[in-house]
Amino acid sequence: MFEFSFVIELLGTIAFTISGVFSAMQKRLDMFGVLVIAFVTAIGGGTIRDVLIGYTPVSWMRDFNGPLVILITGIVAMLFKKYLKTFKTTLFLFDALGLGLFTIIGVQKGIAVGLNPDVCIALGTITGCFGGVLRDILLNNIPLIFRKEIYATACIVGGSIYFLLISYVDMNIARIAAITAICGIRIVAVKYNLKLPVL
Repeated sequence: MFEFSFVIELLGTIAFTISGVFSAMQKRLDMFGVLVIAFVTAIGGGTIRDVLIGYTPVSWMRDFNGPLVILITGIVAMLFKKYLKTFKTTLFLFDALGLGLFTIIGVQKGIAVGLNPDVCIALGTITGCFGGVLRDILLNNIPLIFRKEIYATACIVGGSIYFLLISYVDMNIARIAAITAICGIRIVAVKYNLKLPVL
């Protein structure tokens, strides 16, 4: 399970980085600005999570492999932007997988420090979503999760499923089921244009 988590987290980090790069390039930022947005998108949620639970220095400061992957991915994405745009569907799928994994990682971090289930689910949602929130704020956009997209809702449902299952099945099965649920909800919502009501 550890190797599986590592691979999916790596792919999710790459996808979030590329998402940040494309968002920044749409605003015509310079190279430094693009890399900053890519970095914030990839590690923003995890950083907020670590600060909230008092895990400092935060994760990316403890392990330089994460920032290195973001830097290399950001540069490659800028150099090959014309080619990468043709893989939007693949990148979306990786983004959905990353969202699922990062949510469960956040939930488990909350459990590890003794937080109650509701707070753990909130922590997982922050881990999965708030890199994108910070990206959108820096780019002067309304954050995606505050609009009609079903994004944070998928994280909340997945986190809830995790807590419902861990009392009855093996923890790894609960993890996979929750990640699958988050990914599935996100993919189905986008495919069928399902949205939350707008006030």
